[in-house]
Amino acid sequence: MPENQRQAGSEQVLPPGLYLVATPIGNLEDITLRALRVLRSVERIACEDTRQTQKLLNYYGIATATLSLHEHNEAGRTSELIADLLGGARIAVVSDAGIPGISDPGIFLTRAAITAEIPVSVIPGANAALTALVASGLNTERFFFLGFLPPKTTARRSDLEKVKAGINQPTTLIFYEAPHRIVETLGDIERVWGADCKVVIARELTKIHEEFLRGTVAEVREALSQRDRIRGEMVLLVEAVPQIGEDARNDIGVQQRIQQLRDTQGLDEMEALKRIARERGVSKSEVYRQLQRERAPK
Repeated sequence: MPENQRQAGSEQVLPPGLYLVATPIGNLEDITLRALRVLRSVERIACEDTRQTQKLLNYYGIATATLSLHEHNEAGRTSELIADLLGGARIAVVSDAGIPGISDPGIFLTRAAITAEIPVSVIPGANAALTALVASGLNTERFFFLGFLPPKTTARRSDLEKVKAGINQPTTLIFYEAPHRIVETLGDIERVWGADCKVVIARELTKIHEEFLRGTVAEVREALSQRDRIRGEMVLLVEAVPQIGEDARNDIGVQQRIQQLRDTQGLDEMEALKRIARERGVSKSEVYRQLQRERAPK
């Protein structure tokens, strides 16, 4: 029998070890057959929130015992779980949604298991960051996941400035953000990257009220500011492009700068002319005249 068929067999005995199991990020049907088999086969499931996980287990008729494993007790509970794993236990770890360890509990226990030479297996599945990325329309060739930004304004702006300084080619930045902070965070992105920076907000992914907001950071911030209430889990994606110094921008020709803006930001010629005029502090007509001079036959 082929290896993949043996692995898929419902009668396969689950080896002892730690299993990091991805769970749905919204729609309960977004879980793999393998994940369901593992959750049924382990002795215990360590959950970020046992109440949240129980909804999933009840939906699929899984009766495996659960215990809590969250940011406030993971360090203390790890020794207990490692002792069980060393004794040959099969333990699964799940977060409320997505893959455990990605901006969620699980990494502390995983490191301890690796140190103790306990087998660690990942059961892949849904992930909010990648789901948002592929539907965003932004660059998927190069992206940088940064999780949650600091809640304090000063620290958040500082982090954004550091990221901006390190960008040397077009990159999509991916953040998680809380609904009550999203407008303020968009304001900080506008302050650091400029009002024309393109962003996408992915809200309530895979759920009934799934929504994508696309546009400049100024447009999206204004749209959200008009709402009476902002709810739902959010992924924030930012189109980050290398920042060319003022001297370097002014030293190159208009035609070359237009091509740079086309390549890095997808601007058409009219949008690029407006951008160059703002960069150089002159009128758009003056920039256009310079472009015509550059294009004139020599």
